[in-house]
Amino acid sequence: MKNKLNIIPVALVAIAFCVIAWCMAKYEADYLWKVQELNLFLNTELFFKQQMVVPGGMLTYLGTFFTDFFYHTWLGVVILCVWWAVLLSISALAFKVPLKWLTILLIPVALLLLSDMDLGYWIYYLKLRGYFYVATVGLTVGVASVWGFRCLPNMMRPAYILLCAGVLYPLMGFYGLFSVVLMGILTWRLKLMSVKMRLLNTVLALLLVIIVPLICYQQCYYQTSSETLYYAALPLFEVSEFCASYYLPFALLVVFYVVMAASYGLWREGPIRKPIVWGLSQCLLLAVLSYGVYTFWYKDYNFHKELAMDRAMENNDWNAILKEAADLQDEPTRSIVMMKNLALFRLGRLGDEAFHYRQGAKASNTPIDIRMTQVIGRDIYYHYGQLNYCHRWCLEDGVEYGWRAVYLKYMTRCSLMDEEYDVAAKYINILKHTRYHKAWAEKQEQFLHHRDKMQADAEYAPLFHLRDFKDQLGSDNGLVEYFLMHLLVNVDTEDPLMQELVLFAALWTKDIATFWPRFTKYAILHTGQPMPRHYQEAAFLYGNLEHNVDISKMPFDPQVVKDYQDFMALAQRCAGMTEAQMRPVFYPKFGHTFYYDYFLIRNQKLY
Repeated sequence: MKNKLNIIPVALVAIAFCVIAWCMAKYEADYLWKVQELNLFLNTELFFKQQMVVPGGMLTYLGTFFTDFFYHTWLGVVILCVWWAVLLSISALAFKVPLKWLTILLIPVALLLLSDMDLGYWIYYLKLRGYFYVATVGLTVGVASVWGFRCLPNMMRPAYILLCAGVLYPLMGFYGLFSVVLMGILTWRLKLMSVKMRLLNTVLALLLVIIVPLICYQQCYYQTSSETLYYAALPLFEVSEFCASYYLPFALLVVFYVVMAASYGLWREGPIRKPIVWGLSQCLLLAVLSYGVYTFWYKDYNFHKELAMDRAMENNDWNAILKEAADLQDEPTRSIVMMKNLALFRLGRLGDEAFHYRQGAKASNTPIDIRMTQVIGRDIYYHYGQLNYCHRWCLEDGVEYGWRAVYLKYMTRCSLMDEEYDVAAKYINILKHTRYHKAWAEKQEQFLHHRDKMQADAEYAPLFHLRDFKDQLGSDNGLVEYFLMHLLVNVDTEDPLMQELVLFAALWTKDIATFWPRFTKYAILHTGQPMPRHYQEAAFLYGNLEHNVDISKMPFDPQVVKDYQDFMALAQRCAGMTEAQMRPVFYPKFGHTFYYDYFLIRNQKLY
């Protein structure tokens, strides 16, 4: 009976992996989709060689390869969990962990899970390619090499350490060195070995950890900074400042495996003698791990909203964006507001519904100094017809953070729109060497030298109405919304669709003198069509505020007039209150109007 209890840890581990897979697939599907969009794996010899010019290149190559599979959420999740299961199994074999204590090895799995799920906005800034798999693959191969060290005869172990240091460091960087360190520690726990042999193994391991990176730097990896030689294949969590807390999972992984090596041979074999104590320890361990994972798993509401809307925007599913924007449970970021406005514009409802959705400018929940350019800036520029700025940010980010599929896709679109067909063909040919973006690239080939097909395409057709910008490229200072709105408001166009954006930009600036000429031209270009609600509200408000334009003969909707009168009456009753105090009073009745936006939404933080 007691021996049969050994099956319980196996069952608990299997259940744990099922729960992990379910949580990732259910709650992080958009996140994992974005991770693979920010990934790039090419099945070319050149791509392989490019990864191998730095230590740890094999890890980045394999990491980018497996990250691709997140294109299909469940497939990617299952593959990642299989890797963790392999790591757990090899760790049990390497350190001879009895079956009854198998759940102990869920600790590194939990730490690796957190290292992936606690990133948040770091996915836009990390420069380590294949990050999601690098630590997992590195530890798996490293622990497997330690297992090999343990199984060898005593006399072969020094040569094995030398071989591992020389081979694993170029392939795995830090993780190769770490496996050698573990061998130097483990040697003191192995039986039937002389003190001289133990000293030889340890000293050799320490010397090789120091010397091998220096030799490789001198002979092969001159492109690598000498300061990062010993940390190759570890991520750099630094943008404007160093964020040490993100290294905690990696530090704990190091501590865990050092303890496993140092405690080798102390595990008690045999049947479970005190089932109740053993069972309580299992429950306590799982409870602590569950609590830790839940606590540190990045669950920011707006971050996940942005990802869902970004994914819908990639699919040109504008209704899906509005569905996400309609049930906001928190003050939105400006990225959410801009994607919502874009969706309304594409659906022809911007002037009637822009303020029907919750407004805001909540800061992103992250220690990084976030810029919209890295989050959804290039997407916004593209869909608003600012192809130069979209292309520019794709190029700059590609150089800074490494080439990614999403950059190449947007550069392809911009090149096609600008009739730079040779450039577009180059990007298309690159994407044709990917696993899941090949079909997309082949679809784009039909547009090469075929302007008529682009004009008939649902994605490209609206962009032909947004071409009245000056063809120039300057600096947006990273302020996407501010720059774009001030650019739009000064556009002179005869296209009715373009004029919609011009007039909305005038509302955004809240400048009365700027508004009237744009409003007049909009009315001329849309003769015979009903004037959208928010533009009526702005005209009625400005006409009553300054009396520089005669609005007495304008056919305002009665509700527009009534809302204004009710708003002003309430404002008189709330005289003496601050704007912050007035917002919750006015929002239930007037939050959907331009009146509320004009008077009570000011000094929003832009980024």
